[in-house]
Amino acid sequence: MMAETILIADDEIEIVDLLRDFLEIDGYQVLTAYNGKEALEIVKAEEVDCILLDIMMPYMDGFTVCRELRKISDVPVLFLSAKQEDVDKIRGLNLGADDYIVKSATPGEIVARIKAVHRRVKAHHTKERHENNHIMEFGGLRIDTRAREVWKDDRLITLTFKEYDLLTFLAAHPKQVFTHDQLISKVWGDDYGDSHSVRVFVARIRDKIEDCPARPQWIHTVWGIGYKFERASRHEE
Repeated sequence: MMAETILIADDEIEIVDLLRDFLEIDGYQVLTAYNGKEALEIVKAEEVDCILLDIMMPYMDGFTVCRELRKISDVPVLFLSAKQEDVDKIRGLNLGADDYIVKSATPGEIVARIKAVHRRVKAHHTKERHENNHIMEFGGLRIDTRAREVWKDDRLITLTFKEYDLLTFLAAHPKQVFTHDQLISKVWGDDYGDSHSVRVFVARIRDKIEDCPARPQWIHTVWGIGYKFERASRHEE
């Protein structure tokens, strides 16, 4: 079994060296980049399973790298930043990141968050390989769980790994209402603790699949509780 490859992109050499040591001890293969342009070039040239991406880097910042990356890949991205402001976290998640970690976190915690992402990726791939009925259709929306594709009116919708997971989970349980905590547990995992991220990801999915995100056809807010997936009737639309 080949070791999974992690790309660490950060211009602080000490942080890169420390995280590389921790990851290699855990059996990961580690690639390194010290600016955003170099990180993007590596992703285009190498098979990478996960990216740990700093925000403030020379030549191209992490936000720009993530934006460009999402045009060509859905590889999991975890932002690693000294910035703790919510606005930076929200921006990172909106650009397609799967997690946002502040640099005050211990190396052990960072490795644990990377492992959590990989557990979710593997679990979903394993589940999909054993699913016989792999097509879900709801009006003009079609989800192919075997190909991990979402189509809207015969147009392929580009979703990040986590956007796809959240949409598929809700669609697999139509009309069932889930709280933020339940969605975190089922889609992100119990070791992920930010309920605000659920709202960000729902908004991102709506922007991509809904004709009018303010009046959603599929993902509905249940005020004071959470969300449910249900195809709106013509009267409701």
